[in-house]
Amino acid sequence: MPAAGNAAHETAYDNRRLRQWLAGEARADGVTRRRLLTLLAATAAATALPATAPARAADSPIVKPLPPDWFIQRGTNAETRWEALHGTGHHTPNELFFVRNHTATPVLDAADWRLKLWGDGLRGRPAEDKPVEFGYDDLRALPAVTRTAYVECAGNGRSHYTTQQGESVTGTAWTLGAIGVARWRGVRLADVLRRAGLSPRAVDVQPRGLDAEYVSGGESLGRVRRPLPLSKALDDVLLAYEMNGEPLPYDHGYPVRVLVPSWIGIASIKWVGDLQVSAQPLYSPWNTTLYRLFGPAHPEEGSAPLTRQTIKSAFELANGATIPVGENQVLRGRSWSGAGGVARVDVSTDGGASWRRARLHDRPRPGTWTRWSLPWTPVTPGATQLLARATDTAGRTQPDSAAFNAQGYLFDAVVRHPVTVA
Repeated sequence: MPAAGNAAHETAYDNRRLRQWLAGEARADGVTRRRLLTLLAATAAATALPATAPARAADSPIVKPLPPDWFIQRGTNAETRWEALHGTGHHTPNELFFVRNHTATPVLDAADWRLKLWGDGLRGRPAEDKPVEFGYDDLRALPAVTRTAYVECAGNGRSHYTTQQGESVTGTAWTLGAIGVARWRGVRLADVLRRAGLSPRAVDVQPRGLDAEYVSGGESLGRVRRPLPLSKALDDVLLAYEMNGEPLPYDHGYPVRVLVPSWIGIASIKWVGDLQVSAQPLYSPWNTTLYRLFGPAHPEEGSAPLTRQTIKSAFELANGATIPVGENQVLRGRSWSGAGGVARVDVSTDGGASWRRARLHDRPRPGTWTRWSLPWTPVTPGATQLLARATDTAGRTQPDSAAFNAQGYLFDAVVRHPVTVA
């Protein structure tokens, strides 16, 4: 299906879900909208941006090592430091890939793992307790697909609402390191759905993870799950079992995860255990109260559920780095967009007073980032700000400021990167 067709399907889906939400028709596995709004208020109070990053717990919820020169640990999450990506190539090494967990990483055994498909969107309407099942070896025996794609948290860049725009938002205080690009290998979700007996009545597919239930405001919201429209599920979604040529690491979804290219990270469910295939619209807390936009620029009761990512740029350089005066430098960075490939990047070394066009090192491709570089010889000592502004193949350019939303999602403004010339 061409990209324009994908966007049209997704826009129609978004608008339909928004109308259903505003009409009070949305239900999240029996949780009412009013209850979800209460839970949102409790979550907001518990997750307001902290003044400093939380200290790493003695027993980390993340399996892999988190060296402090590679990561900033944020509770159950770990943000990649951009300076650690310098010179790493197009794909993010597995050991440097950011971690977004709602709870702790589960350690699962592929030999015991089963993918269960159920619901009235399948022929025969298999029930949850009598599903169609695939084992790990069953999936690996199906035709394999390899795809390069990024996974990015919807809240990536969230802290800049506060640091650049002076706006208070809730959620994990990511800078720009909640993104990574990998070469994923797996099977098409479409192939698995058809083998399970996809019904022409199906409209939504809801993957659910095998990590622990997520508790918010003292109440369990169940295991992480979020529905996909069938048009997206049948398009480019993978059930991935390899990452950069290796079996998925535990923190990144072993033994199998969902990969939804160009969409916000919550759609790419890790440790997937079951797929509900439904002939009716599906809802969960992750597409009704969470991962929607609330604020003055949005409808009073919130936007449609978030789908595609926005546009961003980052320097492969530490925040506050010191640059030697008079020495030739090569500034490097990466830009990406959920609407298409990145076609142009402009860089300023004087806080936005002037701009130069960067050299691109990758051809524009949807679903992944474009690396770029710019030579610079600083001649004036003192503090300055580096800025990078991307334009994608859909014609979108990063704005000077991002439209506020209370949960700090989809920050897309040009980020001011402070450095000192000395």
